[in-house]
Amino acid sequence: MAQVRIQESASVRLDEIYHYTRDRWGEAQAEQYITGLFASFGKIETHGVTSRPIPALFGVDGYFFRYERHFVYWRRLANGDIGIVTILHERMHQIDRFRDDFGL
Repeated sequence: MAQVRIQESASVRLDEIYHYTRDRWGEAQAEQYITGLFASFGKIETHGVTSRPIPALFGVDGYFFRYERHFVYWRRLANGDIGIVTILHERMHQIDRFRDDFGL
């Protein structure tokens, strides 16, 4: 079974999500949201989340799915593992942030 690997950009985004949620709604809510995100990562391999291909205009191969107010972008790594590339809030300008996180 494939391992889930959190890429650097996704790690930064997870920290941002945690801190924002904690500061706005408290520690318990931040823990619950991050735990839910990680649970959704674990469902990628078994198709427990519905992933769609990243639109061609983004210029990369990969997939995304929605978790509550965020979009999780991932791709299959060369060794078969799942790489969580970035996590973007629904209000973020997806293409600009996506390109930053993918280094495009």
